[in-house]
Amino acid sequence: MRPFLHLATRDLDVAAHDEYEAILEASGLTRDELIHVRTDAGPLPEIRPEDYSGVFLGGSPFSVSDAEKDATQLRVERELGAIVDHAVAGRLPMLGLCYGIGVITQHLGGVMDRRFGEESSAVEVTLTDAGREDPIFGQLADRFWVCTGHKEACSTLPPGAVNLITREACPVQAIRVGESCYATQFHAELTAEQIIARMVLYRDIGYFPADQLEVIAAQVRAAGVAEWPRMIVRGFTERFGR
Repeated sequence: MRPFLHLATRDLDVAAHDEYEAILEASGLTRDELIHVRTDAGPLPEIRPEDYSGVFLGGSPFSVSDAEKDATQLRVERELGAIVDHAVAGRLPMLGLCYGIGVITQHLGGVMDRRFGEESSAVEVTLTDAGREDPIFGQLADRFWVCTGHKEACSTLPPGAVNLITREACPVQAIRVGESCYATQFHAELTAEQIIARMVLYRDIGYFPADQLEVIAAQVRAAGVAEWPRMIVRGFTERFGR
């Protein structure tokens, strides 16, 4: 099988490492089957679609709706936009995780803004009719709990996109564009303990009130986030491994 590619956009080495480990665990891939590349470390190497089964685009402290962006952020968005084009054209399947939904939405002409941001927590989501019919998402329970935490969200779908998962407070929780370009607003790769570890790393940058860390961590544990979200990662791997 051709390997999958993990594109990390992280300002902290430990966060990039932990994200890679979480995707490994959720996908069932071996280290030889998941290549790790840091987009923030410098220009991306040439990525030929025929060399990979698919791409996982992880989270980021970047938000595509940021009013001011430095040169690194602008470069990353431009380079990732080319990956989105491959995915939409069916050349290189893609699963975006949190930041990925922003990159896809913005690049394809949708709207990402701060209207539906969600603090770090566990929330219950529901499949849409399109989600129930999707070959990956249709294998999930109709309602389940996920780990989330994001300052921005999709308020207008890009042309051709379908909404796969929803909840009232943030209507667009997962999308598909074409047959092989997917993204989730929540962190489908993370368990409850892994999202808590991520909260510790980023407790001071506005995802939640820093002094509420222990309270929110207790809520996340009590919600009982199970394996349903990570089945998205495994389902993507199984569907597009080639």
